[in-house]
Amino acid sequence: MIRWVLGLWIALSAAPLAAQDCRDLEYMGNGYTLCEVDAATADLRLFLNDADGELLGQFGAIDAMLAEQGKRLSFAMNAGMYHDDRSPVGYYLENGTEVMHVVSNPGPGNFGLLPNGVICLRAGRAEVVETLAFVAANKRCDYASQSGPMLVIDGALHPRFLPDSTSRYVRNGVGTSADGTRAVFVISRNRVTFHEFGSLFKDGLGLPNALYFDGNISRLYAPDLGRNDAGFRMGPVVGVVVDAQ
Repeated sequence: MIRWVLGLWIALSAAPLAAQDCRDLEYMGNGYTLCEVDAATADLRLFLNDADGELLGQFGAIDAMLAEQGKRLSFAMNAGMYHDDRSPVGYYLENGTEVMHVVSNPGPGNFGLLPNGVICLRAGRAEVVETLAFVAANKRCDYASQSGPMLVIDGALHPRFLPDSTSRYVRNGVGTSADGTRAVFVISRNRVTFHEFGSLFKDGLGLPNALYFDGNISRLYAPDLGRNDAGFRMGPVVGVVVDAQ
């Protein structure tokens, strides 16, 4: 019996972890849905336009494009702010091609509430990096999207976040571990403040850097949870790609 239990434990320990794990959780009185991605093994990409330069804009359109390659989405969410024409507000890099340059100066709205940051994806690694640090380090990425504000910067909440804020929205964002192997994408299930949202990443999830994606437009594709949020067309989308089955 002991040998059987020990053998089962070794077998389970040796089994590869799922590329992602989507689940609901409660934290400090608020509800969230998160998808935790193993960036060391997952095929994590950004999507904006198809091969003809036409805006994708919907989870279904991305899935249809991938189906032609024998692939599919297993998770996705909106991944950065965009203009009315859905073009990215800040830096955007897709499969090594720069679509929009880095914007490092202050500006209006949440994007300009510095410090803002960049999610940088490359094979085996996902990193959230503050924008000026990203530029200074000359980071190499395969995919990247700039958004703002940063939620957590090197273990500290954004300095402009107020515990008693009354500004509440459904919000989504991403946090990454120091070694770049853990990327956690989160959308709130009720309206939350920036302080509450940032605290989830910092204290609840223990992630040293996290980036805000957006508010009212926030959408999630997580078929394992029955989520396929519909609505108007989006700009940048981040997602995990797997083989079609």
